[in-house]
Amino acid sequence: MAILYIVATPIGNLGDLTYRAGEVLRGVDALACEDTRRTQFLLDHYGIPRPGIVFSQHEHNEDRAAQRVLGLLDEGRNVAVCSNAGYPGISDPGFRAIQAAVEAGHRVEVIPGASAVPVALLVSGLPTSSYTFRGFPPRKEGRCRAFLAQDRELPHTQIFYESPFRIGKFLALAHAELGNRRAAVCLELTKLHERVRRGWLADLAAEFADAKVKGEAVIVVAGNHPKFVSGDEDGPEMSEP
Repeated sequence: MAILYIVATPIGNLGDLTYRAGEVLRGVDALACEDTRRTQFLLDHYGIPRPGIVFSQHEHNEDRAAQRVLGLLDEGRNVAVCSNAGYPGISDPGFRAIQAAVEAGHRVEVIPGASAVPVALLVSGLPTSSYTFRGFPPRKEGRCRAFLAQDRELPHTQIFYESPFRIGKFLALAHAELGNRRAAVCLELTKLHERVRRGWLADLAAEFADAKVKGEAVIVVAGNHPKFVSGDEDGPEMSEP
């Protein structure tokens, strides 16, 4: 029986590709990737031969690409799916292929590796015992406020992805909807210029209001717990310079 491999790839540092992931990429018959150029760069870095069949699977062709994946599996060909960074299907294309393979009775194997979610959670300094990954928030203000309000009363830590152009606006909306909570803005994770800014939402919103940032951010916000929520609208003085 053919196998669909879901391969996690580095989120920044290329050294984070696992040995097992490399072996899978060397052995598959076909590779579906979010951006063929980005994946080729990774293959070249590790000296991994390009599979005989390589095609794109991105947000604009995900359904069609999933059917191609399914057709290859039906032919008995092993297929790997990878995104530009992290896990396919986690705020990246890949779910449709997984769903199609499972429904058709094909074997699916996940090859673990790097993910921005646990990295940001751990480096944030916020509670790790219970958390929710919320993905990318809606762009429109009203929908974003409703999105944030869904978990307003819950105690678990929340993790979001955000565009570099919307960090300040999102932090301001989070402050307005959730109150002044402890949070962390994680940038360039695992890369040379990794930065993490920790503080109160009010202060972080002001800091990033007009900031120019490169790359997507991971934003971690504390849950509704007295230890991490300030009754002072401006928040206590930040503990970091």
